[in-house]
Parts: sequence; C-alpha cells; structure tokens
Amino acid sequence: MLLTTSAVGWGGVMAGVVLVTGASAGIGLACADRLAASGWTVVGGSRRGTGSGAWQSVPLDVDDDASVPRVVDDVATTHGRIDAVVLAAGWGVAGPVEMTPIAEAKAQLETNFWGVVRVVQAVLPLMRGQGGGRIVVMSSIGGVIGIPFQAFYSASKFALEGYAEALAYEVAPFGIGVTLVEPGNFKTDFTASRRKLTDLGPYDAATAKAVTLMERDEHNGADPALVARAVERVLTSRRAPRRISVGKAGERAGIVAKRLLPYRWFEKAASGALGV
Repeated sequence: MLLTTSAVGWGGVMAGVVLVTGASAGIGLACADRLAASGWTVVGGSRRGTGSGAWQSVPLDVDDDASVPRVVDDVATTHGRIDAVVLAAGWGVAGPVEMTPIAEAKAQLETNFWGVVRVVQAVLPLMRGQGGGRIVVMSSIGGVIGIPFQAFYSASKFALEGYAEALAYEVAPFGIGVTLVEPGNFKTDFTASRRKLTDLGPYDAATAKAVTLMERDEHNGADPALVARAVERVLTSRRAPRRISVGKAGERAGIVAKRLLPYRWFEKAASGALGV
C-alpha cells in the first residue's frame, strides 16, 4: 500500500497511524493524547503499558531486542501500516562523569539512543514498502548544549542528533522524513524519575547545586502540551524541518548563542544557567 497525502496528514488532509514510545507519561503521553484528539490512530508503547484511555496502550520495552519488532509487527498487522513514529522514551542519570558507573552510563545510552535505533530499524522496511512515513526523534536542548553532571544524558541526545541527521539523508529517497525535536525544560515526571548518584566525594556540592537548579527549572518548566503541538505540526506539514526547538525563549536562545558566539564567551554566559 503506497503512502499518499490522502492517507495521512502530510498535507493536513487527514491523520494516519502513529506509534509513540514512552507514552505512559510526560512528553510521550502529551503527544499521544494530542494526536489521538486530532484524529490519529495512536498506539502508545511503554514499559508500563499504560495510557490515558484515549488511545491503544501496549507494553513496549525499547531496550529489548525482541519487544520492539514484536510490537511493530502487531501494529502493522492490526492497522496495515505505520505512517509515523514519535520516539519519546527516555530517562536521565545525574552525577559527575568520574563517579558514574559504566553500567549506569551504558543503561542511559541503551534506552535514549539504542532504543530509538531499535524502533527505527523495525519500522523502516514497512515505511519503505508504503512509499513514505515520518520519524520524529525526541532530542533535547541538552543534545546541543552539554549539561554538567548529566553528561551521559547529553551524550545520548548528542548521539541522536548525529544519528537522525545521517538517517535523514539515507531515507529521503524513499519518501521518509526525519525531524529532531529539541525540548527545553518541561514540567513532567522526568524530574522525579531521574536517577541520582550518591557519595560523590569532591563533586558532592557541585552536583547538588547543578541538579537542584535543573530541577527547579523543570518544576517551573513549560507545559508538555507545547511539545505535543509542535510534533503535530511536524507530522502534518508538507516539508517538516530537520530540527525544531520547543520551550521558553531564553532556553531556546542558548542554541543560537552557541552557534554564534566564541566558545569561551558562550560557556561564560551559560555557566550560571547551568549551575556551575
């Protein structure tokens, strides 16, 4: 079955079938709810396998080599197609690089980076066969600006930036679009679920200061519905951007400042906002 503008919302005609990962909470939940309300057939996957009741929820562990293709196959069998994926599963670990156990660092990349890779590899054959699709990768402003004491979270998001950019070149001939969404601080349960390392010796005070500031900004962050609205625009636009940042203006300005300012000037200006 070919993907056409009459089948999905690329031209704003009508919605299609979308798989959302990390859909049980936070930005993933907001995206699933928004798209369902707009007429999309939403399948929301998460480890919990829970949802809001407005769309189909399924157990999905993006860390599991067997779970991902099984869910993708089930969605394709049930609905005949997958027109879009929104890759929002993720979590964060907080602590200094020196004190972060390798196992924790690997676990961070396993979900945030390799989880995206697993889903993309599972859906690409279907999208190629359809003649197109949309892939939305949830990056972060922390994937453009390194966050001290959350280095492995930033590393996972920086990795996604390069991965998705390269992927976009490869799949464009098949009518598949790739967009990176870069949220700033949003008020979600991501804050409460962050894994915090302890007994950090010489880094204790600095880590506590930086993480406390980050969590304050998250508690005062924007509504995740803003990200969901941006994702919907990406999915329904004829020419989706490669990247889109979402959040408070001051946070988003940091992306532009990093590109334009000499790095010493930028780091001096950013250090206070980053708690260092």
